[in-house]
Amino acid sequence: MACDPKTGSELPGTLIVVEGVDGSGKSTQIYLLKRWLEMERYKVYFSAWNSAPIVRPAVKRGKKKMLLTPLTFSLIHAIDFSDRYERQILPLLQAGYIVLCDRYIYTAFARDTTRGCSLEWVRKLYGFAAIPDITFYFKLPLDIAISRKGIAGSCIACTAAIKMGKNSRLHPAITALTAIFLTVASAIAGTNFSMTISSGDRFVPRSISLTAFSVGGMIGNP
Repeated sequence: MACDPKTGSELPGTLIVVEGVDGSGKSTQIYLLKRWLEMERYKVYFSAWNSAPIVRPAVKRGKKKMLLTPLTFSLIHAIDFSDRYERQILPLLQAGYIVLCDRYIYTAFARDTTRGCSLEWVRKLYGFAAIPDITFYFKLPLDIAISRKGIAGSCIACTAAIKMGKNSRLHPAITALTAIFLTVASAIAGTNFSMTISSGDRFVPRSISLTAFSVGGMIGNP
């Protein structure tokens, strides 16, 4: 059961997170999980990274025109997340909902650290957020992930490159980001961190079956 870091109290709801590079299949799998839970009559809420109406256009414009420094990039995403967390995620967890997140604070840890921000500083920035009941990381060969999204205009290049705007070292940058993510997320989440191997297929029955099995044993009856 997730715990509110501010009060130390347990949250009645269940927080489930999926992480992974773009094209890994995480968004498809969490959507399928959402539909499965809804059909089982659970109270479900879905939240996506960088989705606040005010913040999303600013990030898109900043990426396109290379206006954002690593620090401003980090702060803008923190503003987006804190708004969604305080207005949606936390209240619904307190109300007993199952909250599904397509990316969570671990994305910020990996991306911001890869861009040059201090990991300790980023962790303090997101210190208000509850640790998920379980986090699934979808691992996929980089060549397949990139082929799904395409190099031109791909957010893989924008989010993974150590130096923003310089995508010539794309593979090393993504590799570095992945290594940081796995180290930090597994250390924080502990036993609540699960590695899910995704294949090159669009639909991965084994992944969603594993997710459904794990979640079903965690949340009990609707």
